Amino acid sequence: MTENDRSGTSGTPESGHDAPTPPSGGPASGAPAGGSAPPPYVPASQQPPQQPGNARGRIRQQDGSTKPRPPSLAEQRARERAQQELVAADEAREAEHARKKKLRKRLLIGGGVTVGVVALVAVGYAALSPDNVTATCVTSDDVVVADDNNCDENYARSHGGYTSGGFIYMPIVGGGYSQYRYNYGGTGTVGQKISGGTTVKPPKANISTRSGTTVQRGGFGVSSGSSKSGGS
Repeated sequence: MTENDRSGTSGTPESGHDAPTPPSGGPASGAPAGGSAPPPYVPASQQPPQQPGNARGRIRQQDGSTKPRPPSLAEQRARERAQQELVAADEAREAEHARKKKLRKRLLIGGGVTVGVVALVAVGYAALSPDNVTATCVTSDDVVVADDNNCDENYARSHGGYTSGGFIYMPIVGGGYSQYRYNYGGTGTVGQKISGGTTVKPPKANISTRSGTTVQRGGFGVSSGSSKSGGS
């Protein structure tokens, strides 16, 4: 046997021999050096429930033994200022309501006065407005309706007639004169009998003939007269 055979036999353990064991008391294989082994893994479903007293962040109700902190001076002033603003706002609303109510009352009174004044003026105007009267030329006996020209002074003069005592005198063919005057307010046609009216001229009235000639302009403050008078 050579030396190599002896070295190989002594340096390499032969198959079937146990490997040397580490000394007792040393760390086991796979365990961290210098510390204890970690606890075994336990699933969450198998872990015991935590006690309520150990929960963090839980708010505890006060039992009323703690007294509230008194408000500071700034807080007191802010409260007083807010109260004063509320009172001022209420007073402003009441004042605005009173102002609108007073204005509405004035408008109603003013409207009533205006309506009353307008009504009074209308009544006064109606009372002061002159009547419109139609003058109809008739014979002197106030019976038969004649042509309006027979009561026209200018027409009578231009045809040889004249006026006297409130009558218009028109010449008659063959000699003599016919008398005419106005009937005020009557109705009828030429050649027929007059119906109604009067021979007394109504004062303050607008008088015109059926042909449109103005006999008298009426109204208060206006002197009566006739542009073409005939009769009283």
